[in-house]
Amino acid sequence: MAKPKLASVWLEACAGCHMSFLDIDERIVDLLGKVELTATPITDIKIFPEVEVGVIEGALGNEEELHLAKELRERCKILIAWGDCAVFGGINCMRNFMPAEQVLKEGYVDTASTVNPDGVLPRQDLPALLPQAIPVDRAVKVDVYVPGCPPDADTIYYVFSEILEGRIPTVPTDIMRYD
Repeated sequence: MAKPKLASVWLEACAGCHMSFLDIDERIVDLLGKVELTATPITDIKIFPEVEVGVIEGALGNEEELHLAKELRERCKILIAWGDCAVFGGINCMRNFMPAEQVLKEGYVDTASTVNPDGVLPRQDLPALLPQAIPVDRAVKVDVYVPGCPPDADTIYYVFSEILEGRIPTVPTDIMRYD
């Protein structure tokens, strides 16, 4: 029997959730014996195949991220929102208090470490910002929520173990992480 396929994507976030996934330590060998990793930041495969489980780390902040979230949703049976940014929007939502144009100016012109004397904003090289950074379920249906910044490695392993047993997990509050 073929192993269930898993794809993940790192959107507007710090990669801490994928690092927490690697923190499941030696259990990762057991898990990789049961699933096939396809497109992930770990494998660096860029195209999502049809998979049983899709994982999104990070909020949606621009058109490219929105596209990737929709594409992964279309190609997976179970979609996991992984980490506070994916579940709640996280720190990315701090930019929601100002217009997108001002966000770009702050990032590419006004920061103390930026050298950009002409004040040029990179328009062609960046995907258009969404009006606001949003959690994943504001754009696509999410089946499993795994909050935490980042989620604890034991929680991540619990979620995958439950899915491999054919259950859609609800993370028990005693293993959720809110920091």
